[in-house]
Amino acid sequence: MSTIAGIVIVSVIVLLILILIVRNIKIVPQAHAFVIERLGAYKATWETGLHLKVPFVDRISRKVSLKEQVVDFPPQPVITRDNVTMQIDTVVYFEITDPKLYTYGVERPISAIENLTATTLRNIIGDLELDNTLTSRDTINDKIRIILDEATDAWGIRVIRVELKNILPPREIQDAMEKQMKAERERRARILDAEGEKRSQILVAEGLKESAILKADAVKEQKIREAQGEAEAILTVQKANADALRMLNEAAPSDRVIQLKSLEAFAKAADGKATKIIIPSEIQGLAGSVTAVKEIWKDSENN
Repeated sequence: MSTIAGIVIVSVIVLLILILIVRNIKIVPQAHAFVIERLGAYKATWETGLHLKVPFVDRISRKVSLKEQVVDFPPQPVITRDNVTMQIDTVVYFEITDPKLYTYGVERPISAIENLTATTLRNIIGDLELDNTLTSRDTINDKIRIILDEATDAWGIRVIRVELKNILPPREIQDAMEKQMKAERERRARILDAEGEKRSQILVAEGLKESAILKADAVKEQKIREAQGEAEAILTVQKANADALRMLNEAAPSDRVIQLKSLEAFAKAADGKATKIIIPSEIQGLAGSVTAVKEIWKDSENN
């Protein structure tokens, strides 16, 4: 009986030891670090991987994320050099470079960064007038980042960049700015409308010009074709006359045939509207001969 009890007690003890060991096995995930204290003092910084914590002696003081972090601070009242009060809210991007310094360097690091940002912002804006504040946002961002990065280096923090999210001047200044922006938009709209109208008129003028050119080209082409047609007709007539003369020459006509042709030509001319026709002497003689032949022909028929 005592043997069984001893086995049970040993088993319980072994089980408790296993549970204690398992509970003290820690795994540090990627982009994280654990700050370990032993008996209240800093012992080590665990990186990514598997680690074993000594029970009742070691403890995890802080789990630190090594990723880039973003913190958005509420608007802070600031006064420019020309005594204009405005509200400015900032966004700070930072990362933890030393988990030990981040853990032991300052109490509540985020609150410390917020207070330091507000103080730095007031100092920078206090040296600027309203117009410069509204137009120098990039310069202000760089100045704040440099000052914060130097101050937070002792806390194991690196400030990557700072952005002024909103700059809100007083209501009366906002109204004036809105009126100015509205007037500027209207001016640009009028310029765009004028440019559009100008472009439209140019396109219309170009269209009319192209239409006139095309019309002139069409008229020119028509006249050219008409002239070409007339020239071809003249050439055809001239060629026909030349062919007639050539054929006539090749036929070697007698003088009587030529005189008869001339007579036919003058007969056609007599059919026209001319009131007076001059007949050459050769044709007159030929006409007399034709008349005499005609009379002899009639006498022979009567006999």
